[in-house]
Formats: sequence, structure tokens, C-alpha cells
Amino acid sequence: MQIQGQIVDILNKRIFSGEITVENGKISSIIEKEHNVQDFILPGFIDSHIHIESSMLVPSEFAKIAVLHGTVATISDPHEIANVLGKDGVYYMIENGKKVPLKFHFGAPSCVPATFFETAGAVIDSEEIKELMAHPDIYYLAEMMNYPGVLFDDEEVLKKIAWAKHFNKPVDGHAPGLRGEPIKKYISAGISTDHECFSYDEAAEKLSLGMKVIIREGSAAKNFEALIDLLPENFENMMFCSDDKHPDDLIVGHINQLCARAIAKGFDIFKVLQVACVNPVKHYKMDVGLLQENDAADFIVVENLTDFKVKQTYINGELVAENGKSFVQHVDFEKPNNFNTSAKVLNDFKIESSAKTIRVIEALEGQLITNEIHCAPKIVAGNLVSDTENDVLKMAVVNRYSNAEPAIAFIKNFGLKKGAIASSVAHDCHNIVVVGTSDEEILNAVNLIIENTGGICAVNSNEKKSLALPVAGIMSDQNGWEAGRLYQEIDAMAKELGSSLKAPFMTLSFMALLVIPDLKLSDKGLFSGKSFAFTDLEVE
Repeated sequence: MQIQGQIVDILNKRIFSGEITVENGKISSIIEKEHNVQDFILPGFIDSHIHIESSMLVPSEFAKIAVLHGTVATISDPHEIANVLGKDGVYYMIENGKKVPLKFHFGAPSCVPATFFETAGAVIDSEEIKELMAHPDIYYLAEMMNYPGVLFDDEEVLKKIAWAKHFNKPVDGHAPGLRGEPIKKYISAGISTDHECFSYDEAAEKLSLGMKVIIREGSAAKNFEALIDLLPENFENMMFCSDDKHPDDLIVGHINQLCARAIAKGFDIFKVLQVACVNPVKHYKMDVGLLQENDAADFIVVENLTDFKVKQTYINGELVAENGKSFVQHVDFEKPNNFNTSAKVLNDFKIESSAKTIRVIEALEGQLITNEIHCAPKIVAGNLVSDTENDVLKMAVVNRYSNAEPAIAFIKNFGLKKGAIASSVAHDCHNIVVVGTSDEEILNAVNLIIENTGGICAVNSNEKKSLALPVAGIMSDQNGWEAGRLYQEIDAMAKELGSSLKAPFMTLSFMALLVIPDLKLSDKGLFSGKSFAFTDLEVE
């Protein structure tokens, strides 16, 4: 196969009119040649940190959509399914991903469970990390969220890092807000990346200490604007990622969108493309071509170098997408799950109290972090209830692995005026998380999730919309477009119920994520990220 165009040679920082010859999936030659083809040929885009599960799609279905946007490979942390199914879930993702051309590079989840302050479906200890790190399809130790374990020399945490070093595979970081001496110790343990920087100064400090900073722009957490101005001076040590991307957002775009936004700011094309295409390949030793002779023929054809509209995507020389049509074929897949709780009753969500003040989780638009605020509760017949006037709504987390009493708290900024929304996509352990305007609506939403053995839903009186997620309770058995359509309908209903959040379900999914401060709720109770301990709902 021969293809002509304006060839973007990122490594040598030049663009020239040329022709590429592909034989047996590899680039056999690249020559300069005059012709009239004005399309640009460049290496494919790479998402350098993503949880495929957060797209609510299995890898093979994710691939169908991602290739439309020029994505040829991912660095994928199967942390979500591992919290449900353990290492078997990791192997499930690897095997499903192998059935399609997109080059998934999976890591070994380092924190399963993320903490022992919540109920997960599995545990992956250092011996299982050893087994995973020895596997040829595991490329790195995935994000070390247990940064207190690193700082306080937890033996099990250090063993996991040691096994990554033993197999000469990098260790990903996760250290939101960590600065000064703590971040120096964290890095010295051998941790080389972080995708959790919230501010320019935080990222600059981590870069100065030798860390690689990954600019994240997902469906909930968005750090592009805060960090992008670091790119011109640090382009050799930065990457792009989405971390968590819901199916409707994936349909619209992927890493190509970040490139377009960076170029719109006037940044050098070669620096931007090095961040998007080259740095992940080198850091993770990925099996991905960089548009050089003898490389795998992984490249894309775009109309221009401003909006990066993708005309064609090639992986190993195979045309996998063209002009908005994906050629990635459907493959059959199994639907493993771990969902063992029965329907709830109204009393499960009642919480008797005469408190004058309660701790409330303040959700923040576009952020995973939350604040702890103190509010006067609304009490009816001795039961703490949702206060829609002041937007202090009841929230619950329900253990989905066994029958247990739900944990109850209150949350601000979801804005619901009626109904409830619920999800079994709830990082990291994927119990059921729900926010609602009344105990009755909360009950209805939770039981709909249980009925579907996983999913997301919005309910209001007799109206209900849901997307079932029967694969581990976190992924759909539908194709990406159908899952995206259903998700959009449910998202729209949540906003009709009053939510002002741009991505209410993505925000909801992080309200049980204890490793991101400050105040969160697990199935075992209200948790302070600052003290890293449970705290009381009532303020004394």
C-alpha cells in the first residue's frame, strides 16, 4: 500500500510532501515526492491514561468510536473492573481488547481496593501484582493512589512498586495536591507520572522534580486550562489523557480535541504533537509506530493541523476508520458480574437525628475534589431529609456485593428539585451511589439499579430512564452509539430534574472516591480525605 500526503515528521520537526509505502503492517519506506495531495499524515493519537470502563463500554466497543478520532492506542488502567472482579477482570479487558486493532496497553492496578474504608469485590495483593507484572500484556504499574502508603513506607505498597521495578516497568502516580517534601518522597519511591495536578504551580513543581505531568480533560475532571501553559517549556515531559470519558463525550471527540485547543492557543505544532503522539510511546515502551521507516504503520490522515478532523486512521497498516465510518468489527463478549445485593426498603434510607448542624459534601463543577461545609439540616418527623430549597440533598452509598445497611450523607450543588439519580459506576469500588429529593425517590432509583444488576438511572415519580450495565455492573452490552444515546437521554432527564452540573453522572461517580479529598461517602460511612478517617455526619 502507498499513501501520499504532507508528512508530519514530529521527531525531526519538519513537514514535507511525500509518499509512504506499507508492507506487512509496517512502514517499508518514506520518501519525499511532489504531488497535489494536501492532507496531512501524522502518527496516531494516544490517550496516556484512561479507564476504558468509564466509557461504559468494553474495550472492543470503545475501539469502534476512538479510531474515528485518530486514536490508535491507549494506556489503560483496568482499575475499575479489578475492584469488581480482581485480576480476572484485568485479563478480561486484555483478551477483549486483543480482538480489535486498537492497541490497548493495560497496567496492573496498584490499589484494589483503593482503601480499606469501603467494600470492594476483590483484593489484588503484592503477590498478584507480581503475577500481573510478569505478564507480557501488562505494561506498567497503574496509578499508585495510596500515596499515604508510600509516604509512611507501607510494606505492601512498597512491594508492589518493587515488583514493577523488578520487571523494568514504569509506575504511574496519583497524588492530588501533594507538594514539598511529601512529593519528593513519593517521586523517590520510583513513581514517574501524575495526572492529578489541579494547578499550574503544583504541576510546575512536579515537573521540576522530574515527574511527567499528564494533562487531563475528561467528562468530569478538567485540568487543561490550568496546565496547558506549561506545555511550551515542558513538552518533552507532558502527555494528554482523558482519565474518565463517558460514551456521549467519546462520540464527539478524544485526544484530537486537546490538540486543536492547544494549537488554537498558538503553541508550536511539533511540541503539541510530541505530547499527543510521541511521549507516551517512549515512556511506556508502547508497541506503536511513530511514522518512521520500519515502524508499525500506525498513523492518521487529517484535513488540516488546526482542528485535526480525521479522514483516515490506520493501525498496523489496516484502514480502521474513514470519514466518520468505523471499520472495527463487532465481537461477541461475555458479561461477567459481581452483584449480590437484594432490593431495599424505605426504612433503609431513613436517618433519625436532632442535629443542629451537619457536615455536607460540596461537589464542585469539573472537579473530583470536594469541600466540607456545615449546614443546618431539614428534619421531618425526626428524620433528616433532602432540603431542595437550599440544595442540600440526601445521598446514599449501597453495598452491591452483599446485603448491608446503606451509608447516608448529604451533598450540595447537584441541584435536583425532584426525583433522584443513581449509578453503580462509583469509583473506586463501584457500589451504588444515589442522590435524591426524597427517600421514596432514592429507594426507587436504587432498586432500579439492583434490578438491572448495574447501571445508571434517573427517576421521578412514575417516569424512569436507565442504561443497564451488566458487564461487571459498570459496562454496557450495547454498542457505543446506543449506549451514548441512552446516556444522553438519562443525562438530559437529570438536568430536567434540576441538576445544573454539566456531567451530573460523572460527578456522582466520584462522590465515593475516598482518595480524592476532602469529604466523600463510602458504603461504610462519611470519610474525611484530610484526616484519612471516618467522620461524623453531625457536627458537635
